[in-house]
Amino acid sequence: MSEELELFRENVRRFVKEEVAPNYLQWEKDGIFPRHLWNKLGEQGLLAVDIPEEYEGVGADFLFSMVIQEEFSKANCAAVGGPMAVHSDIVSHYILNYGTQSQKQTYLPKMVSGDCIGAVAMTEPGTGSDLQGVRTSAKRDGDDYVINGSKTFITNGQHCDLIIVVARTNLDVPGAKGTTLFMVDSDASGFQRGRNLEKIGLHASDTSELFFEDVRVPASAILGELDCGFAVLMGELQRERLALAIGAVAAAEGILKSTIEYTKERKAFGAPIAQLQNTKFKLAETATDVRLHRSFVEECKQLFMRRELDVATVSMAKLSCTEMQGRVADTCLQLHGGYGYMQEYGVSRAFVDARVQRIYGGTSEIMKELISRSLLA
Repeated sequence: MSEELELFRENVRRFVKEEVAPNYLQWEKDGIFPRHLWNKLGEQGLLAVDIPEEYEGVGADFLFSMVIQEEFSKANCAAVGGPMAVHSDIVSHYILNYGTQSQKQTYLPKMVSGDCIGAVAMTEPGTGSDLQGVRTSAKRDGDDYVINGSKTFITNGQHCDLIIVVARTNLDVPGAKGTTLFMVDSDASGFQRGRNLEKIGLHASDTSELFFEDVRVPASAILGELDCGFAVLMGELQRERLALAIGAVAAAEGILKSTIEYTKERKAFGAPIAQLQNTKFKLAETATDVRLHRSFVEECKQLFMRRELDVATVSMAKLSCTEMQGRVADTCLQLHGGYGYMQEYGVSRAFVDARVQRIYGGTSEIMKELISRSLLA
């Protein structure tokens, strides 16, 4: 397995080097990467790799999927790796774990090939991390449901062909008990994409507003059970948060490596800045920080594979690893001096891209709340 994993890792690295890295800066300027990249990813077997073969997936395990996350993050290409993770590690697994046989057969093969791109419409204007405060509604009308509402900050919003929509189906009970997930095709009447939102980082990742005005879907579009959507969301958050933690460590490793190389080349006061004591100490501290978190996520990977990863532990991983990523990016930028503030140096992109890691997938403050609950139970 280790040998297969490393061979796969080399294949991912090759794809990033040949197909992504040469075009990445242009995609950042464009504010989106091209739609055809999804099909190239599918052709190379880099989408939804741990979907079973019966749905035309590779049938690999979680570790292979995380290799993809790691290599895109290490290469400082998070604006492509992040959308891939939403598609492959979140949407496809919602369908695999909670979908009907018909839903799986309809969508999963096309998600593996890149012909159908997935998005999750959770966040709404004004609600943020409060999923129980969702106001988008889905009302029963005969054999159908009619969806009305709006969503924001939706990754893959411009490219998506399938949207998993979080909507209230029972307003007489708390949100945790009256929320349902619906599978909505992007060609549905009444669905409209908003603008591609302008962010301080992750520019090539399309992030959008989505609008639903009397969008009619059949009852068969329900993913999971009626009024049980909140439980589905909570059940899949473990994987999402672990993936974010793993990506954070890999991104830190990547930017640290390039910074070490820079300090060997950049001269000040007649010698490479790597010879300055401050540089040595900062690199030593940062490398230690990264290595400790690498050990933690490797432990979490194994716990997840054994189905033993609990909410508190994965929350610790997401909290600590993303906070560490921010520290490392800041330190590495500082070691670049004024050049670190210039967009021509990758460290500037790593710095701004790292900031959102402490927000999406559950903010650092939400992670602390979840951790404290387990301690005080």
